[in-house]
Amino acid sequence: MQKTDYGINLIIFLITLIIVLSLFREDGKWTTAKSRIVFRYFTIQSNVFCAFSSLLLCIFPASRIVWILKYIGTAAVSVTLLTVLVFLGPKMGYKLLLTGIDFFMHLLTPLLAIISFSFLERRGMSFCISLTGMLPVILYGFLYLYKILLAPEGKKWDDFYGFNQGGKWPAAFLLMTAGTFCVCTVLRFLQNTGI
Repeated sequence: MQKTDYGINLIIFLITLIIVLSLFREDGKWTTAKSRIVFRYFTIQSNVFCAFSSLLLCIFPASRIVWILKYIGTAAVSVTLLTVLVFLGPKMGYKLLLTGIDFFMHLLTPLLAIISFSFLERRGMSFCISLTGMLPVILYGFLYLYKILLAPEGKKWDDFYGFNQGGKWPAAFLLMTAGTFCVCTVLRFLQNTGI
């Protein structure tokens, strides 16, 4: 692992660690109240997974399994980035989604992960391995479906991403899955070319 790549992965981990720790603080006290809500979001889950895999890559740079985990984390935060830029930003406003800790979670750490994985961690990738990058979105999609439609009252989530507006959950799920496949295809292309 190059020093630059080691540094980027460490930065990804440290930024995410600081942000996650801040989610357990409210009014100067440690609490889980806020964290229980924010950990519902794919943004938080994808960034935590990517940060953990980045740390593992610093510790085990030669491990193929850890490299695949970093890929899965990179694909997940890439989906977060694109969802904000293409879907949520126009609806909610980019200023809201790209300021404060959201600047790091929605933009900076995803870009750092994409850069480090695509240009500094090239090992070549098969089509089958590229499909593993779809796992976080598919698994979260089923969790989200359960929580907004099927969970008992009191355990349901609001449809905070708006994926079920007008009962269009199947179309939203298909679109997110197709979009994730495109992300995985681009990351595989970058892995296998000398760009």
